[in-house]
This record gives sequence, C-alpha cells and structure tokens, in this order.
Amino acid sequence: MPQLSISLELSACIADCTRCHRVCLNMATNHCLEQGGRHAAPEHLRTMLVCAAVCHTAADVMMTGSPLYHRICGACAEICDACLASCRGLDDMDDCLVACQRCKDSCEVMASE
Repeated sequence: MPQLSISLELSACIADCTRCHRVCLNMATNHCLEQGGRHAAPEHLRTMLVCAAVCHTAADVMMTGSPLYHRICGACAEICDACLASCRGLDDMDDCLVACQRCKDSCEVMASE
C-alpha cells in the first residue's frame, strides 16, 4: 500500500493544529479552571474546548489526504480566531494566543489552496 505524500505546508499545518489542540485543551482544563473568574466563564471555556476539538479534527482530516481538508481548515481558522478573541486580555494566556495564531495562519493557507 503506498504511503500518502504530504507537502511541507500541509505537514506544518498538521503540526500547528496538533499543537493548538493540545495547548487549548490543557489550558482550558487546567489553567483556566484553576484561575477561576473570567478564565472559567462558560463561554470562554466552551470556545477553548471547541477550538481544541476542531484543531484535532482538522489535523486528522489533513492526514487522510482527503481534498475536503480545505473546508475544515477554513472553519478551523475561523474558530481559532474566536479563541484568540476570547483569550485576549486574560492573564497568562500567551501559550494559547501563540498556538491559536499559528494554527489560524496555517489553516488560512490550507483553506485557500
């Protein structure tokens, strides 16, 4: 069975999505819950968890080689942008902001291919 050939851009996007999934899930379920207050606001936590889930899904879809990854990457970029907006202004969210920005940028490239 032949192995799927993945471009460098696609490989980078998979890595960015995987990292964003890990960072958002970890920060939502650890840092934000422990901080409480605005960090633990239901809508903020929902946004972070949805972002983590969609990033994971986007990475999985890209790994299949399906041409449908363009669509999921477009949605992923949009959701990462929402997560960025939700995390801005909260203390100690730099890791999430960096991961979401990188994932958003990579997914925008993949969505436009």
